[in-house]
Amino acid sequence: MTYVVIENCIKCKFQDCVEVCPVDCFYEGENFLTINPDECIDCGVCEPECPAEAIVPDTEPGLDKWLDINAKFSAIWPNITRVGEVPKDAEQWKGKSDKEKLLSENPGKGD
Repeated sequence: MTYVVIENCIKCKFQDCVEVCPVDCFYEGENFLTINPDECIDCGVCEPECPAEAIVPDTEPGLDKWLDINAKFSAIWPNITRVGEVPKDAEQWKGKSDKEKLLSENPGKGD
């Protein structure tokens, strides 16, 4: 089992999760974070830290697409281990649906 970042993170990118991760398995895109499924140790400490409820265990149904997205981008985006700049409009995007089309493939800054 691993944890996976889902659509709820797009345009929110709060980053509370990255500082609690004991293995630094988060990677940063321009408007989204990913978890590297090969690095995640399934501890679950990140899940309750996310204010957007964007982190879920991969045992939930219908996550194949998000597992692929996390694996793909964690391989090419920079690692992030501490909270960086949170988008100014993050709260406005929190809880909104149909954000997948807004996912940027551009990398973030990382640490």
